Amino acid sequence: MQSALSLLGLGSSCSVLLVLDGAEERKTAVIYSPTSHKRVDELPLFGETETVSGKVVISVREGKSLQHMGIRIEFIGAVEMLYDRESSQEFTSLVRELEDPGILTGTKQYPFAFTQVEKAYDTYNGVNVRLRYFLRVTVERPPYIPNIVKEYDMAVAHFQEEPQVNNTIRMEVGIEDSLHIEFEYKKSKLHLSDVVLGKVYFLQVRIKIKRMELEIKRRESAGTGVHAVNETDTLAKFEIMDGSPVRGESIPVRMFLSAYPSLTPTYKNINNKFSVKYFLNLVLVDEDDRRYFKQHEIFLWRAATNGN
Repeated sequence: MQSALSLLGLGSSCSVLLVLDGAEERKTAVIYSPTSHKRVDELPLFGETETVSGKVVISVREGKSLQHMGIRIEFIGAVEMLYDRESSQEFTSLVRELEDPGILTGTKQYPFAFTQVEKAYDTYNGVNVRLRYFLRVTVERPPYIPNIVKEYDMAVAHFQEEPQVNNTIRMEVGIEDSLHIEFEYKKSKLHLSDVVLGKVYFLQVRIKIKRMELEIKRRESAGTGVHAVNETDTLAKFEIMDGSPVRGESIPVRMFLSAYPSLTPTYKNINNKFSVKYFLNLVLVDEDDRRYFKQHEIFLWRAATNGN
């Protein structure tokens, strides 16, 4: 994969092309909008200690020259607080100097490598916070002339082994003398291509149920103290029953998580900046459109074996 970036300097023009080693064979990660959940980007994917290397190609228009005070490339990992830019923070910052001050003419290539660079967290694109990794190429210009700067994003994913303990979820829900149900989910920890399996058992039904749904909700918590913000969003809604059940009826639950690609792993206190939790929300709707629900937290993880 390569990125051709056109950059204009004052008094001259140049183009910057950044080419990653092994770009054609590298896997990619799709980035989704945190609000519409639609695909917005596709980035080259890296592991947590994988080397990031390639070359920067800078070309100056024929017959032109570009005076500069040095050329450098940086590897940066940053948490961006979208609602409070002053709280954003770079947690990784490495620099490679590509050339000393001079004058550029024609085309020149600059190889670079950030060897086994640590990438401590996953890429995350949220409503109020974003965690990104990127390469920043800077052609520093003389005083009073803006620098030429361009950024090139990449994605990072951590893979995990299956948790040793994975308890079932069992709960009872009662509404006075009107409704009494038991529900069970086989697992409380699921990988991103897993299947939510379970059942709902109706012990007592004295209200007219129109339908029953299972929702997946994501709660993003960003910041701390008075600056903390929370955002809850419904990522998935799956109907598991249509029509009124009778006493003693058992309804199976089978929901494929792979149908919802905008799901991410659960994140806990990432760089002391944000957390992401997921919940299964069982919803019953009666004939008067009143909603009855019971919510339970689940843990999502990215499996090392299947790459999801």
